Amino acid sequence: MKRKSALLCGNGLMGVGMIMMIVGLACSVLNQLPQLHFTTLIAHGAIMGIFIGALLWVAGARMGGHEGVSDRYWWHRRFDARCRRSQHH
Repeated sequence: MKRKSALLCGNGLMGVGMIMMIVGLACSVLNQLPQLHFTTLIAHGAIMGIFIGALLWVAGARMGGHEGVSDRYWWHRRFDARCRRSQHH
């Protein structure tokens, strides 16, 4: 797969994953309202949609080249041994 195609496919998967996570989260929250009576299939499907959306997000990030963890994350930069510049800690 060419680089541009991989980037577009990865960004598409990330977008689909984000939409699935948002829809799953919205259905999970709406399921808690007493006025709406979702079936158990929809309620469990909403929770599963969050996890499938996260999986699609990660797969898209890997395919599109966005899997690197940024150095600006404080915890990661200070406490992960792989990201330390000096190994004297």
